[in-house]
Order: sequence, then C-alpha cells, then structure tokens
Amino acid sequence: MAKTIALVGAFDTKGAEYDFVRQLIEARGHRTLLVDVGVLGEPTMAVSISRAEVARAGGADLERLQVGKDRGEAVATMSRGAAVLLPQLWAAGRFDGVLALGGTGGTSVACAAMRALPMGVPKVMVSTVAGGDVSGYVGVHDIVMIPSIVDVSGINRISREVFARAAGAICGMVEAVIPSGDDRPLIAASMFGNTTPAVEAAKSILERHGYEVLVFHCTGAGGRTMESLIDAGRIAGVLDITTTEWADELVGGVFAGGPTRLEAAARQGVPAVVTPACLDMVNFWAPETVPAAFKDRRFYPHNPNITLMRTNVEENQQLGAILAEKLNASCGPVTVVLPLQGLSMIDAPGGLFWWPEADHALFAALKTTLRSDIPVIELDCNVNDPPFAECCAERLLAELQKISQ
Repeated sequence: MAKTIALVGAFDTKGAEYDFVRQLIEARGHRTLLVDVGVLGEPTMAVSISRAEVARAGGADLERLQVGKDRGEAVATMSRGAAVLLPQLWAAGRFDGVLALGGTGGTSVACAAMRALPMGVPKVMVSTVAGGDVSGYVGVHDIVMIPSIVDVSGINRISREVFARAAGAICGMVEAVIPSGDDRPLIAASMFGNTTPAVEAAKSILERHGYEVLVFHCTGAGGRTMESLIDAGRIAGVLDITTTEWADELVGGVFAGGPTRLEAAARQGVPAVVTPACLDMVNFWAPETVPAAFKDRRFYPHNPNITLMRTNVEENQQLGAILAEKLNASCGPVTVVLPLQGLSMIDAPGGLFWWPEADHALFAALKTTLRSDIPVIELDCNVNDPPFAECCAERLLAELQKISQ
C-alpha cells in the first residue's frame, strides 16, 4: 500500500538532493509531500507546503525574513513554523513518515518539526552533525540520525549512496507492520544498577496484576524520556523508585535529568509512588574526569567508566527539599516511601556509602517541606529489601484501583 513521506528542507539550496531522494521514494511506489523551509532563492521544484506558509506558522512574514537576511532569525522562525505545521499535517493524515537532509541549519529546522511529532512516527534525518553529540537536536525523541559523511552539497559518489540508503530506510519504516501484542496499561519505573533488585521485584508484582512495566535507566536521557511519555498521556502509573538524576542535577554529575524531572506525573495527575533511592550518589565518568573541587569526597568505582561520589549532608538537605517541592505540585495521588536502612546497595549498613546522618538530613528536609496531605511511608529496611519493593508496588496498585472504580 502506497504511503506518503514528508520531505522537509530548503528546496532552493538543497533542491537537487531532495529531488534525488524524491525520485527514489516515488520509484518504490510511495508519494511525497514537500515542505519548503528555505528562505533564500526560489524553490527548484513544485512544493506541497510553501515557505510562506511555514514562516506564517512561525509568526513572521517571509518577505521580512528575506529582506532582513538574518540567518539566525530565519532558522528560528522556520523551526517554529515547521514544528507547528508538521503535527497538523500528521493529524490530518497527510503523511506517514518524514525525511530530511541538511547541515546545522537544516538539521535544526527539520529536527524541531520531528520533535513535535508523536513517538512512533518514522523520522529520519541525514545530517552533517550526526556523527557527534546530537542530543540538542534529538532530545528524547525517536529520530534516526544518519551521518551524511560529506556535506549535503550535490550528488556525488558518497552522497548518492548515503541518500539512497536513507530513502530506503524511511520507505522501510513506513512499510513496516507493527505486530499486535498484549497491550496492557503501562507503568513507568525508574531504575539504576543500585536499585535493580527493588525495581525487578516491584515489576513482577505489577505484572502479575495485569500491568506492563516500562523500565527507564536513570542516565539523564532515561528520566527525560520517561517524563515525556508521561506528558504524552501514555502512562497509567509511575513507580519512580530511582530519583538519582536530581543528585546529578544539583551537584553537577553527568546523568542529570534536567530541572523538570519529577514534574510530569505531578502535572498530569498520574498516580505515582516516589522514593529518594540513589540520591546518595552523583555520577561522573572515569576517575580522572571528577572535578578537582571534589578530591576529598568519598568515591566508589561502579565500573572503569563510571565513578560514584557520595552526596553529603548539605546536599541531601537540598535534595529533600527539591523532591518535596516537585511533589507538592501534584494534582493526583502520590505517595513517598522512605527506606530508613539505605538508599542503594552501597548505602547500607557496612557499605561504603552508608552515612545515616546524610540520609536522615534528606528525610527530614523532605518531610518538613512536603504537603501535609501527601502520605509518607517509612520502612526500616534498605531500598533493595523485598518488603520495600512490595510496599511500593502495593501502594501504586491501590491508587490505580481507586481510579478504575
């Protein structure tokens, strides 16, 4: 069955390249929808959505952009416009997947549009920056980045192969049939190596009660992805056992989840159980990457590439207050569960990170700052002891059952 693939790009400066992939896509039996985001010369082929339409959607007049010749303003405007129009076109059933080619400017515009589309929409970006850090372009979205190898500047021996395979990739993606499955309500759970026993045990309980559990690794990107799925309305409940990303956010570790971590469930009213697990640690890369300012702190070599640093009393006081402030915004049911015998495998009696004063500072600040109507359950066990996992799972199940009644 023929599908439609949106091609988002500058059809003035990149017309030959887009015409090449357009022909390949159409030769395979599919249609194309051409969305022009160029602002320089005239497009070299007939387009479906004009640059004037994109500029208007971005809040500007195309002629003013062209007269002003401010590249930064033009890229920002066309990025906004494309991010407005692409979701509208998708909702109207105008296309089934999207492909773009470009340098830094084209990548910025096209990826802004792709990030605005729902998860699952096939998205392929051929880019000159795809071989480096593309987190600023991709975010937490399912965008496939393909290195262009050479600049997107004409059809040559290298670009011909790269573009042809990119066209094949997007065609294959829109042709793919997703098998049906046992789609049960989704629970989002946060996990780290130091909370694996707790999360796996809770996951088993939730699955026995008819839920599907999506586990997110708390590496910054994992937490942001979990938050985005909650915001998208795809999650029925949240088992946020591992809130360690806030320690990295506060102290400057490499796994920071951003300042909005813990806000999605609170904002959407999704039932949540939250614990301060792994807030005893901040993550750095190999030992030589740890900032000199921390040289006198307590460290644990998680593996040759990850070094853990113990959070201190002052940091834990701040973390407790931060968690409480985030949870105080909850418009749905939320419960806090505290493991009084340690926040991780190594924050346990006899463990290298065992520091009761630091943990108690966190607990005290959290309870003092937390809204009085938010329940706090304190268990005299470590986060990875079976009773802790059972309590978290059963509390979440109870709240989900109330909503379903």
